[in-house]
Amino acid sequence: MNKVYRNLEDLCQVLDSKRIPITANKRTPGPYPYYGANGVQDYINEYIFDDDLVLLAEDGGNFGSTDKPIAYRVSGKCWVNNHAHVLKPNNEINVDYLCYSLMFYNTGSLVNGATRKKLTQATMRTMRIPWVPIVEQIEIVDKLKKTAAIIDKKELILRRLDQLIKSRFIELFGDPVSNGKFWNLAILQDVTSKIGSGATPKGGKSSYQKEGIPFIRSMNVHDGVFLSKDLAYLSDKQAKQLENVIVKENDVLLNITGASVARSCIVPKTVIPARVNQHVSIIRCIPKYLNPEFLNKLFLHHRYKNLLLSLGEAGGATRQAITKSQLEKLQIILPPLTLQNEFADFVQQVDKSKYGEILNAL
Repeated sequence: MNKVYRNLEDLCQVLDSKRIPITANKRTPGPYPYYGANGVQDYINEYIFDDDLVLLAEDGGNFGSTDKPIAYRVSGKCWVNNHAHVLKPNNEINVDYLCYSLMFYNTGSLVNGATRKKLTQATMRTMRIPWVPIVEQIEIVDKLKKTAAIIDKKELILRRLDQLIKSRFIELFGDPVSNGKFWNLAILQDVTSKIGSGATPKGGKSSYQKEGIPFIRSMNVHDGVFLSKDLAYLSDKQAKQLENVIVKENDVLLNITGASVARSCIVPKTVIPARVNQHVSIIRCIPKYLNPEFLNKLFLHHRYKNLLLSLGEAGGATRQAITKSQLEKLQIILPPLTLQNEFADFVQQVDKSKYGEILNAL
């Protein structure tokens, strides 16, 4: 059965003409939310709407993002500035169904503007969304809300377990920067067998393959998590040119340039053998001195991360960067290996608990 699509203007009343901008210095603090393109901007003592509405970014929105919505539902008394379209659904469409239909709408061909993307009202009115009878809309919304609740519960579980690991690290090792437990200190190059980053093959993105040898970039390396989404691949010939940066099991990956500098994780077995580009450094621990799980969590400790970030800004350049020389000279605490291993075992048990708790949530 073919899907039916309806134009947005046929399903909503557009209340853009009732939006009134108000400058920050003229806002009086109060209980009512003041909305813009990306959510609440302030709370003020006046309102211009009091209804169930959907706000859709007009300019300055998260256009092109795959994880940040461009539309959201609002209810009750509020003020909306002129950076968001204001939509009031008619009796043919459920307000939540409308919001879900627009949250991650592909606006690639609809927005314009070089520096600040804009979705004009004329274009917005022609946006098309899948339409089903109101009863089916409510059923779909109910399923989506249940799914969202599961996701929220899962994220809460993960945050609590991550906090448990952080607390255990502090309990065992203390502050890794002030070294209040007076552990032995080491220079990173003395307790690692490799510190180095790679390069981008000639041709850049256009030269990547759909399959082959995994090619790790900074977008794959997050704090304590490796994301395989958007993982690139190299041909055997391309990979051979990067043989000096082969990623091995238990390697610690550290982002060393750009906005994601100082993000760190341990490479998963599923992407080995792999290569890295010039924005990611491989740090390979010497097993008799250093446990990679301990080193990774040390990098992620908020005090040590701030130290890494300060290194990235030390050169005064516009783009943050940590050099190989700076990494080699990093000073780290070096507790007994038995204690490091005990911590790593604890992390492994917590990671198993994560999957168990998520399955229970599902």
